[in-house]
Amino acid sequence: MAIKRMDNVLIVVDDLEAVKAFFIELGLTLEGQTTVEGPSVGQLIGLGDVRSTIAMLRTPDGQGIELDKFHTPEAVRFGPVDTPVNALGIRRVMFAVEGIGDVVARMRTHGAEIIGQMQYGESYRLAYVRGPEGIIVGLAEQLG
Repeated sequence: MAIKRMDNVLIVVDDLEAVKAFFIELGLTLEGQTTVEGPSVGQLIGLGDVRSTIAMLRTPDGQGIELDKFHTPEAVRFGPVDTPVNALGIRRVMFAVEGIGDVVARMRTHGAEIIGQMQYGESYRLAYVRGPEGIIVGLAEQLG
């Protein structure tokens, strides 16, 4: 088997501090932050004259979310901030949580808007919230 694990998911953002605070409030830990630039970075990602700040966040079980704020070239917004969940492409990141009601309330203090909530039988409570820059986060609490 070629794949060992999924290492991280990249989210390109404009307001790095707001998105970072949102994910830290959710329970991720800031592992580190740095600025990357130069020809080798540009070659790797297929852009010229690259300079960006990246912040690496980790879930308690070690999964990664990488936030990237491009300084040059500037990031390009593709579609509206409130793109619907059924738009093509990656639309959400899902986290398993405890105390979903409290988590949703905390996320709302960071500007999250509730898209929807439901209970799936006796198994799960689910909530979808839209955070800074339109990022959709799914929350799942296992019941019982």
